[in-house]
Amino acid sequence: MNQELTVRVLVAGATGVMGQQLVPRLIGAGHKVFAMTRNESNKARLSELGAVPIVADALDRGQVEAAVREAEPDVIVHQLTAIGHIDTRHFDRSFAATDRLRIEGTDNLLAAGRAAGVRRFVAASNGAFTYARTGGPVKTEEDQLDPSPIRQMAPMIAAIGHLERAVLGADWTEGVVLRYGAFYGPGTSMEPGSEQLEMIRKRKFPVVGEGGGVWSFIHIADAAEATVAAIQNGARGVYNIVDDDPAPVAEWLPELACKLGAKKPMRVPRFVGRLAAGEAGVVLMTELRGASNAKAKRELGWRPAHPSWRQGLQVS
Repeated sequence: MNQELTVRVLVAGATGVMGQQLVPRLIGAGHKVFAMTRNESNKARLSELGAVPIVADALDRGQVEAAVREAEPDVIVHQLTAIGHIDTRHFDRSFAATDRLRIEGTDNLLAAGRAAGVRRFVAASNGAFTYARTGGPVKTEEDQLDPSPIRQMAPMIAAIGHLERAVLGADWTEGVVLRYGAFYGPGTSMEPGSEQLEMIRKRKFPVVGEGGGVWSFIHIADAAEATVAAIQNGARGVYNIVDDDPAPVAEWLPELACKLGAKKPMRVPRFVGRLAAGEAGVVLMTELRGASNAKAKRELGWRPAHPSWRQGLQVS
């Protein structure tokens, strides 16, 4: 698909954190954007941006099929999530609604897209919490998702696996999967004044164990730019959308505390972390693997404007 051509794009999840960044960029690039939202109350705001709002519940196949028929898109972009506050003690509950969107919502969008002859299908995945917790600290797209996740994280990783298999296995379209890193920036859980940053400021976010979990971050604006690049010229496959600077918790958390003007985070042993944050919290702090963005740079022609969270993450 030539990136200079105007294409018709249906964005499912148009009012989410990513959708709010993505829709204006697509319109600015000259594309015709159809913005799918579940709520009538969002229509005026989407129209003001220059998008054509379409009200549909992603979990209702009939409504999704009607939305796709109306939009007649060249590209469907699947950005459906329902992630609010993440309670690491009940990680599975925090992701339950999003898991359903990644399974049923994906299947509904693919079925409707197939009937409409959609040429490209771009879907949001997760490269921040999902790679196998063995081997080296930084993973590529060739590495597998965690084959033996802890119980609280298993449904989320299973839902992501379903989404990726379904999108990549759709031989009638060009399926593109974007494994985003941990978002920061406007509208995210790590924007200035957010609960997460306030916890760090108040020393309520300790380093657990050796703090060896490696995190890959991405500014939400950079993630949106990468998504535009994938819509315009991505080839079938998986791409890690992360910055250039994966870092262990023992490195990024104290540095972020310093930026916030806070004291160094406390350090607690794993068993104390497990009591406070649950098993998922311990995994996030001690066992995560980061991700490489080399493929996205090479094949999408994309570069993050914020190469490192060290400079990009604003605290005020």
